[in-house]
Amino acid sequence: MIRLSCGDVSQVITGSCVVGRAPECDFRIAADRKVSRRHCLVDVGPTSVTVRDLASRNGTIVNGEAHETTELCDGDELLIGDTTVLVSFFPRAVRELGRGAQGVVELVEETPGEFVAVKTLTEQGRVDPDARDAFQRELDCTKALRHNHIVDFLGSDTEDGVLRVRYEYCAGGSLADHGPIPVDEAVSLTLQALDALVYAHEADVPVRLADGSTVIGHGLVHRDLKPQNLLLTGDGRLKIADFGLAKAFDQAGLSGRTRTGAIGGSVAFMPRRQVIDYKYARPDVDLWAITACLYWMLTGQPPRDFPPRTSAVTVVLRTPPVPVRDRLATVPEALAEVIDSVLDETVHSGPTSAAALAAALRT
Repeated sequence: MIRLSCGDVSQVITGSCVVGRAPECDFRIAADRKVSRRHCLVDVGPTSVTVRDLASRNGTIVNGEAHETTELCDGDELLIGDTTVLVSFFPRAVRELGRGAQGVVELVEETPGEFVAVKTLTEQGRVDPDARDAFQRELDCTKALRHNHIVDFLGSDTEDGVLRVRYEYCAGGSLADHGPIPVDEAVSLTLQALDALVYAHEADVPVRLADGSTVIGHGLVHRDLKPQNLLLTGDGRLKIADFGLAKAFDQAGLSGRTRTGAIGGSVAFMPRRQVIDYKYARPDVDLWAITACLYWMLTGQPPRDFPPRTSAVTVVLRTPPVPVRDRLATVPEALAEVIDSVLDETVHSGPTSAAALAAALRT
């Protein structure tokens, strides 16, 4: 599929298209007298797009050179008479949305005006077994989940031997692009995330075991909730993304995917117990992380200070979170009590489930 554009005229082409001045042409350029009645033929084939001049008076110019017949590429310019026609291919990459050590996400216009986010592994990630496992896990988990506040899985395919996963595009970006956020809005966004976590913590998801077989696990823990993985739609709704580190906690230790002593995720939004026992993390680590995200939305800072040239892991293991009202004195006292109770790992007085935390925030 391609789009031909000139001025305010734009037309999507899926097969053969005659370009010219005559009324019967598929793409008509009526005002330019230098355009022949039947000037050229653009043909969209299964593997290529070509343009063929139809013995026009002034020739068909592609990127400054005259051609009888030539193959077209995305972004080529056709000079037809005095009119420049832009050629756009679909699907087409628009821009990069984000990149990590192992994966890259691009904004892709699949059809004119329809956008999706496409995630692939980087070249480094393709040769890293752990990265490939995480990518497959994310695909399996997101495919199994259907919730209003979890990014929609739209499909996957392989192009040139590279697996690509398509997700809905969240035009509002991530929470990392916003903030600090007013109290009411921050709590509302957190409640949306908790609604998704109530669902995920009870969901049935496929688990690939070390022997290659697959079983159904009950209850998914995300293990990497942070502002960068909390996305906003164009109308401001929150969606949880990036389940690359998620796992069914009732199958913890059985998949063989997580080495004992391994740590994954963003340490700044991770509780001490997840650092100590990442492999067997349970849903309570998600409660801590989403509360840390709420803390960040309100204050613009994570719950702990991370001084330069200091090990982040050491800070998490040895340093308690800063009370939220010490960061921002205007946080309502009742809300601060809920936040601080969840983040305090020396006691177990706070909410113990996503539903209970949501109830506490509502009151």
